[in-house]
Amino acid sequence: MSTRRITVPLYRAAHGRTGDKGNRSNISVIAWHPDLYPVLLAQVTEAVVARHFAHRRPARVQRFELPGLAALNFVLDEVLDGGVNDALNLDTHGKALSFWLLDLPIKIPAALAPLLAGPAPPP
Repeated sequence: MSTRRITVPLYRAAHGRTGDKGNRSNISVIAWHPDLYPVLLAQVTEAVVARHFAHRRPARVQRFELPGLAALNFVLDEVLDGGVNDALNLDTHGKALSFWLLDLPIKIPAALAPLLAGPAPPP
């Protein structure tokens, strides 16, 4: 396998979904193909996600690995401005948070590019 890597937004390698419980957001990241899962494991870490969501000031970020599904599940505490009943923002359930995470740039081996979703970026 070539060592050349390309940088793509996470949504090219995975899809996601967000849920909420009180002031906690639960974000799933599911690889489009199982061969992309090791890339997710290596690069979409608790520390990276915490930095990506620093503007929301999560009290804690936990990552749970689901290798049978080629998926990761992140739990971010205290990121929903108090939760559905207390938040004054437009996205009280935090549904858009998965889209924010899926915009995270990652590097993948060029050989895995055929497994990515969506159109290739312009040269």
